[in-house]
Order: sequence, then C-alpha cells, then structure tokens
Amino acid sequence: MKKSAFLFFKGLGLLFAILCGIGTAFLGWYDGADWMNIATYSIAVTGLILWGWYHFSVRWINEDLKQNIFTKFPKEEIIKDEEDEENFFFKNIRENKWKTIAFLGVILIFIFVSFVADDFFSGRTLVSFLIFLVFVIFMGVISRYIKGSKSVFVGISVLIGLFIIGSLTIPGFLTTMNMKSMLVFASFLGLATIGQTFVALLGGLDLSIPFVIGSMNVGLMSLISKGVPPWLACIVILLLGALIGFVNGTLSFRLQGQALILTLGVGFFVKGGVQILVSMGTFSAGTVFGVVPDWMQNLASMGGKTIGLPIPPVIIIWIVASILVIVALRLTKWGRHLYALGGSRLSSSRLSISERGYWVGAYVISGFFSALTGILLLGWSGGGYVGAGDIYLFTTIAAVVIGGTSLLGGSGGYGLSVIGVFILQIITTVLIGWGLSWEAQQFILGLLIIPMVALYARSPHIRSQI
Repeated sequence: MKKSAFLFFKGLGLLFAILCGIGTAFLGWYDGADWMNIATYSIAVTGLILWGWYHFSVRWINEDLKQNIFTKFPKEEIIKDEEDEENFFFKNIRENKWKTIAFLGVILIFIFVSFVADDFFSGRTLVSFLIFLVFVIFMGVISRYIKGSKSVFVGISVLIGLFIIGSLTIPGFLTTMNMKSMLVFASFLGLATIGQTFVALLGGLDLSIPFVIGSMNVGLMSLISKGVPPWLACIVILLLGALIGFVNGTLSFRLQGQALILTLGVGFFVKGGVQILVSMGTFSAGTVFGVVPDWMQNLASMGGKTIGLPIPPVIIIWIVASILVIVALRLTKWGRHLYALGGSRLSSSRLSISERGYWVGAYVISGFFSALTGILLLGWSGGGYVGAGDIYLFTTIAAVVIGGTSLLGGSGGYGLSVIGVFILQIITTVLIGWGLSWEAQQFILGLLIIPMVALYARSPHIRSQI
C-alpha cells in the first residue's frame, strides 16, 4: 500500500468516527438525555466506528497491515518515486466519477428539499443527513472488496441507508401503522413486478401492466355490480389477465424486437375496450360504483386480518408468491432454462429449449399477476377505477432495474426486484413524510432513480451485450 493511500484511509476512518460521535451527542442533547448517557454513548459509537473501520476496511485493503490506524506509516516500506505518485484522493474521484456525481447529487437534493419543504431544515435533519452520508461512503468503500453478488450488497446498503434517514428525520416513521402501510403498498408493487421480472429475464418489457391492472380493477367491479358472484368474477378476471398476457406474448414473439410498442398498444386497446363495455348505459366512463365484499376489503385494507392476526392478507400473499417465484427461478429446471434462454437464444435452441413457450409463458405470468394486482387494489380502494394502475407504468421497470436485473435478459432475479420495490417504497414514504408536493416528489424520485440505475444496474453482462 502506498503512503498516500494508507494516510487517506486512516484519516477517513478517524473522520467518520468523530462525525458519528458528534452526531450521537447532538441527538442525545436534542432528546434531553442525561449528560452521562450522552458521553457514554458518544464514546462507544466513536470506538465502534474506529474498530469497525479497522477490521472491515483497512485490514481488507492490505492483509499484511497489522497495525492500529493510529500508528505511523510502516518504516520498513520502501517508497519509490513518491514525488511522482498521483494524489490518491483525486485518483479515486477520477476512477469513480459516476459515484462522485451521484454523491454530489444527493447533497444537492438535500439542499433542494431544505428550500422547498417548510420546517424541513433543522439541526436534527442536518446531523441525520451527515450520518447518512457517512454510511453511504463507508458502504461504498466496503463494496470495492466484496466478491460476487455486489448488486445484492449495494442494494441492501441503499435500503438500510434510506431506512436510517427516514427513521431519523420523520416522526412516527418506525410506528407499526407506518410499517404496515409501507408493506401494503410495497405488496401491490411487488406483485405487479413479478411479471415484469420474468419478461425482463428474457430481454423483453411489458408496458401493458398498468393498463391491465386498471382495466381488471374496473372490470371486476362491473361484474360484481351486475350480480356475478365475487369469487366467480375474480376467477374470470384472472383468466382474462392471463389471456391478455398470452396475446402479448404471441404477438411480441412474432414481431421480435417490437415488444415495447406492441405491449403498449395492447394496453391501450384493453383499457379503451373495457371503458366502452362498462360505460354502456351508464353516466360515467372509467369509474364503476358498487359494493365491494367484506372479504375482498379485508384482503388489502390496512385493518385487514390474517387468521385473527393484525396483518393484511395482501402482505402474506406477496410473501408466499415471492418465495414460490424465487424457488422456481433458482431451484427448478424451468427456471434454469429461463435464464439460459435470456442469456443466449442460440445456445438454448441447440439445447432444445422452446423459446416460444418460455416467451409466451412469461407474458402469461405477467398478465395473471397484473390482474391479481387489480383485484387486490379494488379491495383497498373500495371502488373500480380504470386509472388505478397508472402509477405502475414505469415503477415496475424501475424496481426491476434498481434491483439489478438486466433488461437485456439472463441476469438478475425476483429477489433483486424485491429489494428494488422496497427502495422505491421507502423513498416515496420519506418524500411524503417530508411534506413535499406531488410535483416535488416526482422530481426527486426521478433524480434519485437515474444515479441508482447508473450505479447498481450496470453489470459486465449488460456491457458485454451492447
């Protein structure tokens, strides 16, 4: 290790420890804690950071370095051409320019929110933001020495970082009601993302998902209001969603390379057709009024219960579906064939893997889960609305990409998409908790998605195919 690198990491660890210790003392003072407790916890935090930095960062950089970070640079190391040595700090900035830009972007977002959100800027939020930046830098350094599954490590690090800043800056963030609320909304997005993940693993995209969700939502309400038994209406809607997926898969397979526009066209066709059907003989188009059965409301409402437990069934449905999908993708022959087909169609054809069958099957799965999401959203809202799925137009794609699944196929999985779903949900909750307007939320959400995609969704697999 060169002298500049050694001194840089030594100073960086010491700076992190001091900042975290000061932040702990400030938060303790702000909350009115006893000064003895403040001093004890501040010293403990500083010591733990120093210990953690030494064992998880400095020692990983050079296995032969067995000294404490307070010790001097090893005398026995011979330094050659020190005057010509490039500055370690600027060298790292040059080599990690995208990460540096993303880091500066996060700081600009904090400044922007401080100006547009009333009563946002305070000593507590400033210290919380500094702690968040320290965490981001620390995990960024550690990620350089993680071998394999780096997307998982970075994604979970971002998730933890967002959770930390939400907990520190938003009162009531850690309450049971807020946790339940985030899980319910994440369940809707997670179920809608299942189909998008399958399609993306094959190198395709399904832009009909939001239109199918909204159409099935209003279609189900229309069937129930016309006297069709709710359970039968749900089965019909699920079959209809699978049929739409079959049409998407069949047509897009025949028109290779046009899946994006084709699924968008099918989505508009389905949305318009359902609106025409449900508006016949009525005074409204796009909205259907009626009474949603109690059992359907229990499935997705905040007050829903599962076997007497205060857990909305939609959360359990998502957990079960996630387990089944992850197991199917990782541990079954069908899942291995899906990855193989997404990675190389030529190799898969020589292995007698049916490209048509898997392609159409992925879109059928997408249509089925889109219809299921529409059904559950009806139980949550209590009324049919054709625009119920509009928010899922690009969030399903964003969740897949942020999680680390390649849009060119063959790399990723639904486990990564779950991480992406949670990241988007926590970002949305934090922005709402800060009191930002809808326009400001969209601005910042888009601004955050861009660097996250650039940082966490870039992989050798993608670059090798471009």
